[in-house]
Amino acid sequence: MKKVLTIAGSDSSGGAGIQADIKTMTVQGVYAMSAITALTAQNTIAIRSIYPVSPDFLKQQINAVFDDIRPDAVKIGMVPSPELAEVIVERLSFYRAENIVTDPVAVSTNGLNLSTSKAYEFIKEKLFPMSTVVTPNIPETELISGIKINTIGDMVKATRHISEKYKCAVLCKGGHNISTADDFLYMNGSKKWFYGERIKNSNTHGTGCTLSSAIACNLAKGYDLRTSIYLAKKYITSCLTAMLDIGHGNGPLNHMKGIKK
Repeated sequence: MKKVLTIAGSDSSGGAGIQADIKTMTVQGVYAMSAITALTAQNTIAIRSIYPVSPDFLKQQINAVFDDIRPDAVKIGMVPSPELAEVIVERLSFYRAENIVTDPVAVSTNGLNLSTSKAYEFIKEKLFPMSTVVTPNIPETELISGIKINTIGDMVKATRHISEKYKCAVLCKGGHNISTADDFLYMNGSKKWFYGERIKNSNTHGTGCTLSSAIACNLAKGYDLRTSIYLAKKYITSCLTAMLDIGHGNGPLNHMKGIKK
């Protein structure tokens, strides 16, 4: 059985973060492990509070996993401080981790910062080049590239800029587009679109986590990056199409729904 480690924050509502990651990994048929960067008090509407773990504790979690059950892939989500980012980079380098999928979470839907500016800069400079793929949504792509995305051409330009600057493959997720849900991959000078139908579903809390986790699972299974993304996108589309609903009307979610970060 393939093994995948998620390094991310905990979502008390179960829809995003490590909870979404573990559910996705289980459905994908891999063995899921976690190293928690922070506890959060949140639901599908808003993140109310964040409580980061200490750098030493995060280090111990990562060591405990790699020293016993070496992962075949690693998914990285919310990293709230530069000290935690440094631990992740140092430990993954030490263990020569493979198949790293970085989801550069920056700001929650209600505008709460999920990572400090110093942490984000460290992640871009040190973690992006180590990653097999980086998976920003459109607002995150704008933030990282400094390019406003209003058109398809802007999306291509911004994604290419990030890829060339940080020497990594970049998948810009198009879920924040009004009319489409097309994702764009730029990798080593090559371009690839992954087309998707926009599904009218209010339960979109957690899609980013779910997609990046599914990509990591497919990489762990031995698929190449393009195939891993194709299969992950097919999975998240089927989940959204299922139209499952829990809780009250503002978008309660489960791992099979999507999520806006």
